[in-house]
Amino acid sequence: MSFTDSLGNPVTVGDATSLPAIDAFVEGFISCEARAVDALAAAGDASPMVQAYCATLHLFAESGDARANAGPFLERALEGAARATPREQRYIEAIAAWSAGDIARAVALHQEQAREHPRDLASLKLGQYHCFNTGDCPGMLRLALAALPAAADVPYLHGMAAFGYEQCHLLREAEASARRAITLRRKEPWAHHALGHVMLTEGRLNEGLAVMRALSDTWVGLNSFMVTHNWWHVALFLIDLGRADEALAIYDREVWGVVKDYSQDQIGAVSLLARFELAGIPVGDRWQDVANHLARRLADHVLPFLDLQYLYGLARAGRDEADLLLRNIEAFAPAAPPSTRAAWQRVCVPAAHGLLAHARGDFAAAIDGLGQALPQLARIGGSHAQRDLFEQVYLDALVRLGTAASLAEAQGILQQQLNGQPESLRLRRQAAAVYARLGLPAFN
Repeated sequence: MSFTDSLGNPVTVGDATSLPAIDAFVEGFISCEARAVDALAAAGDASPMVQAYCATLHLFAESGDARANAGPFLERALEGAARATPREQRYIEAIAAWSAGDIARAVALHQEQAREHPRDLASLKLGQYHCFNTGDCPGMLRLALAALPAAADVPYLHGMAAFGYEQCHLLREAEASARRAITLRRKEPWAHHALGHVMLTEGRLNEGLAVMRALSDTWVGLNSFMVTHNWWHVALFLIDLGRADEALAIYDREVWGVVKDYSQDQIGAVSLLARFELAGIPVGDRWQDVANHLARRLADHVLPFLDLQYLYGLARAGRDEADLLLRNIEAFAPAAPPSTRAAWQRVCVPAAHGLLAHARGDFAAAIDGLGQALPQLARIGGSHAQRDLFEQVYLDALVRLGTAASLAEAQGILQQQLNGQPESLRLRRQAAAVYARLGLPAFN
């Protein structure tokens, strides 16, 4: 008797009792819902894809012990692969490549899967995750477009396409895809997220805030990253609109404290606290609680994008562990897997020096380190909105150094940003201060 998952992909299982675990992962993963982890309840099931999905969930912890925790499940998946379908074998091989640090190989396998089995949307979303983390935005979009002819009925695929379009700066297409997804299913948080990106990029701040808040009643039952990250976007709109108290309340209520041990919740907290301070909003003692969790991340080195924010959070909290993390990054970078080694060496190391220098008031060194990293920053992953943190820190260092040359560079950056976001009170205040120091009138 043959079985299929909820998207119609044939699966190799002993009997129908394995299907709920498979569908929990597939449906939960592509919808960003917490029920994806229900697959772990079936960890004793010998079905190769149940084991592969359990390994996937452990690797998504993005922690130093994630690979070891995933290992037993991956081994059992590999042992059972001989009796699996070619689609399942390819997915298992992609997870093995991910675990081994061969991200280029993993992406190639997910791309092949999208062409051969376009309704394997769990594979597609995982491929997008790897492309995102290595700055391959066209790769994200290519994966989604390969599946659209066969899976246009699935709202979550339109959300995946929307984010791929947005990261490629194709904003009209991104908005159309996001709205298509929401038309098919109002509770499509990844499409909400893509729409928030579009409106932030286009400076539609009041509209973006209204749209995200209007959809927020559906942000229930999600994984902690998705719910905290969408609220993170709400907070960004509030900061730029000068509504500091509301933004701080969002941080306290919706961003920090959902799953404090999770990497993505931690970097969301770090980047939002940093943005508060860069916008002149005091954060009180909030750094300390976050730093207590960051101090456990000193040897993780899962993604350079994560390590940089762990480092900055520790430094802003005045923790000595920031120095140890910097040394660990420097030691790890030359030994990083070949697929990501250049990002660690050429981007992460100088950026880490720049961030630590900024946190400690050495603005010349901050400019030097971040200035080396910024032209290649996309290589460490993260979205445009997330990487904007490093650009804001660099800009702040230029202003605070206060030389004629640094203020002139700051003026050029700020005015271009303000041209794109005329609703931003934050940028307007910052630009006015720079113009005053340059002996020029403020321009709107």
